[in-house]
Amino acid sequence: MFRRIPSLTLLAASVTALLACGGSTAVSSPASPTTAPVSAVDHVRTITAKYKLPAAAEADGYVRMDKNCVSSPPGAKVAGAMGYHFLNKQIATAPLDPERPTMLVYIPDGSGGLKLGAAEYFKPSKSQDLTVSDDRPTLFGHEFDGPMAGHFPGQPIHYDLHVWVGATNPAGDFVGFNPAVTCPPAG
Repeated sequence: MFRRIPSLTLLAASVTALLACGGSTAVSSPASPTTAPVSAVDHVRTITAKYKLPAAAEADGYVRMDKNCVSSPPGAKVAGAMGYHFLNKQIATAPLDPERPTMLVYIPDGSGGLKLGAAEYFKPSKSQDLTVSDDRPTLFGHEFDGPMAGHFPGQPIHYDLHVWVGATNPAGDFVGFNPAVTCPPAG
């Protein structure tokens, strides 16, 4: 006879299994064993839903790190923008956790404000050497980008993985720069 497992226990077991197998693009839904898998993007979208506006992120300890919107450099594989990064320093110093994005990336909303564009998972490079990538993490079945130099003063050489949860990225849900996002002129 089968025993009913509480949904929170099932979610914890699913996340543990996800991390143990090196990631997957699907996360089991805690609703019922017969429910179809939830995509990683939908899962991250659910856990970041309360951060649609920067004020909610700031209330939970996220701090805006860049004055100007981050755009792709000339010659980048994907032209476009990321947006404005809000970092949670407590999460940045903790082990990588799929339930707690290190950064939230906000994009212009077209009305002079900002809205959530992506969640970003961040891991400092152990070697702090741009030519060494033997510590590249993976999450949700995707390798992180990097190693790369910091995007703002004080950010170390690192790896990152973007998950576009608030805007569609035509280049892919896990690609850093989004060709559909443009930055306003700096100023």
